[in-house]
Amino acid sequence: MNPILEQCELRKTEITYHQAMNSKHDEDEQQRRQWGTRAWATLSAVRTRSPLIQCITNFVSMDLMANTLLSAGASPAMLHSVEELPDFTPNADALCINVGTLSPAWLPAMKFASELAVKAGKPWVLDPVAAGASKFRMMACLELMNLKPTVVRGNGSEIIALSKASLDSSMGVDSGHESVDAVEAAKSLAHSSGAIVAVSGAVDIVTDGKRVIGARNGVAMMQKITATGCSVTALIAAFLAVDQLHALEATASALSIFGIAGEMGMDVAKGPASLRTHLIDSLYGLDEAAIISRIRISSL
Repeated sequence: MNPILEQCELRKTEITYHQAMNSKHDEDEQQRRQWGTRAWATLSAVRTRSPLIQCITNFVSMDLMANTLLSAGASPAMLHSVEELPDFTPNADALCINVGTLSPAWLPAMKFASELAVKAGKPWVLDPVAAGASKFRMMACLELMNLKPTVVRGNGSEIIALSKASLDSSMGVDSGHESVDAVEAAKSLAHSSGAIVAVSGAVDIVTDGKRVIGARNGVAMMQKITATGCSVTALIAAFLAVDQLHALEATASALSIFGIAGEMGMDVAKGPASLRTHLIDSLYGLDEAAIISRIRISSL
């Protein structure tokens, strides 16, 4: 080929490549801004409506879960007495069930509250803490799964164990798997249950069995604070309370916003204890500009 023509063809290829890259960047930026706008609208709705979120949860997490909901604008209720459920649960806007400190005495209330929420048409979220740690815990989680949660949120090991109904007690409540290791398990669980499945990790995964969304907000230090996972599950419930028809989007938005609050808190924190405080403060003070500039959600 003529050297001049060869240089022209090479130049054309370079131009086409840069145009494609610029187009991809523009598409990514547009998608990011759309997610930011959606997430801000959902958080604003929580702040305006202050949905009542009933939490049947473990003793370790109650404080941070309640403060997370309050700082986001929701109204928490840590209520688990079977005797109160018929009067209370149907009037809550969403239900969050966390099996962290599971006991035979609490399981009937968890199941009854789930049944009441479904009957009332209210969304409910399951956090299958350490699902594979014991036969009792696994059976309890499977029984709760049969009651049709709107969303299931766990770490990689919990979602893999739940999808296979198998025990894995090596890590307790900590995950021995990255979230990306659990994508296929999450999709399978979503298919079989009809729930949106979220897997927390360095990249938070959210799927309905077909679509897979990744949220990349947050900081590693959040793992050094007990109950951050429990708390984001409660935040998901609050987002579902105001946007039940878009459960996948509401879940991804809640995960990302909680992560953004962690990032902003880490800017001034000195360690886990101060991050816990600053995370709550940051969630309370989040504005539209911060969300749109920081949000990192995309299709996988």
